This record gives sequence, structure tokens and C-alpha cells, in this order.
Amino acid sequence: MSVIVYSKPDCPQCDSTKRDLEILGIDYTAVDLMQDRGALQRLLGLGFRSVPVVETANGSWSGYDRDRIKALLSFA
Repeated sequence: MSVIVYSKPDCPQCDSTKRDLEILGIDYTAVDLMQDRGALQRLLGLGFRSVPVVETANGSWSGYDRDRIKALLSFA
């Protein structure tokens, strides 16, 4: 499963999300929204206003959500 974590520097929720993914052994791609303005504009256009934004083939969400992160194991 493809998992993308859109984040920004110095974001505790972003760091927690990425840490949990790593602990669970879930591969992900990290995108720094301060470096990728195109991705930032796309997410803003989709209505996201906070980070992290986690995008998977089964949907996306914003904010740190431990239960959703754990649920990704069932799709791996």
C-alpha cells in the first residue's frame, strides 16, 4: 500500500505520525509542504488546513490519529 505523509518542519503531530508508521513497519513517503508548494496547493484545494495529511489508496485524513495509523496494518 502506498502511504504519503504530507508534513512541515517542527510539527509534533507530523513527527508522531511518522514515528508510529516506522514503529509499525509501514513504508511511507514523506513530503515536506514547505519544499513542495504544488502539493501544498493541491491539499489546500481539497480542503485540508492542518498537518500532517496522510494519504492512502483507501482515503486520507489530517492530524495525528493513532487508530487510523494502526488500521493501515490490515491493508499491508
